[in-house]
Amino acid sequence: ITDASWNLLAHNQPFADLFPGARIPRNTMRWMLLDPDGRDILLQWQTVWAPLVLPQLRAALAVRPEDETLLQIAKEVAADPLLAPIWEAGGAHIHPDGDERPIHHALHGPGHVTLCAAQPLTAPGARLIILIYHPGETKKHTRVPVLRARDL
Repeated sequence: ITDASWNLLAHNQPFADLFPGARIPRNTMRWMLLDPDGRDILLQWQTVWAPLVLPQLRAALAVRPEDETLLQIAKEVAADPLLAPIWEAGGAHIHPDGDERPIHHALHGPGHVTLCAAQPLTAPGARLIILIYHPGETKKHTRVPVLRARDL
């Protein structure tokens, strides 16, 4: 669970197990984008993770333009030689719900996670993201199709 600035508020042990030495990031946005460990753990970081995470940062800033944490992350992103071109190109992928992304689990090795995202109604800006890890061969980045009422 993170707050509107992507600061980690709560997690469980399986989440901690994703990280080498259970070194859990304090801010998941900063970790996904700027931390060297994040770039190693998030497989295909430059082509799959960064282009899908940066629009989430942009969307968070649109809602909270005075947020010092988000502004600092954006400043660091703009100065990063790998992220700056992706940041400048823009993007419209503003939430990860249903995504499958490749990852290197600290305990279980390469695989992918399915992301299930929700925003608690009584905590504006907070988000709950459940990562379901699947070991083995990494899947190609896919997005689960949206279920529509007519499909039921």
